[in-house]
Amino acid sequence: MNKQQELTLINQRIETLFNVSKFNTQFWIVIVNDIYDHSYNIFFSEQRRGQRERSIPIHTLEKYTLIDLEEIVRGLQQRWKFTIKFIQFENQLWPTSQKVIQKKRRRDE
Repeated sequence: MNKQQELTLINQRIETLFNVSKFNTQFWIVIVNDIYDHSYNIFFSEQRRGQRERSIPIHTLEKYTLIDLEEIVRGLQQRWKFTIKFIQFENQLWPTSQKVIQKKRRRDE
C-alpha cells in the first residue's frame, strides 16, 4: 500500500468516526511510535465533557520511516484541523524541516 492509499484509508476512517453533532466534545489524533514493532500507530480520540477519553485505533503504518510519516501527517493536517499528539517521539526531528517532533516525554509514557 502506498502513502496516498494509506492517507485515503485513514481519512475515510476518521470521517466515519467524526460526528459534528456531538456537542461539548473534543477530538484529536494521536500518533504513537511503536519502537518494539517498528511501526506507527494512529488513533482517533474523543472526549465529551464530563466523560472519559475514548481512543479508537485507526491504522498502523508498517513503513517505519519519518519521511513517510511526515507526508501522512501533512495530509492529515490539510484535511483535518485536529490537534495531533505524538507519543514516543522525544528528541527526534522531522526530516525536511529539522523541527523537534516531541520536545519532552509525557507523564503517562
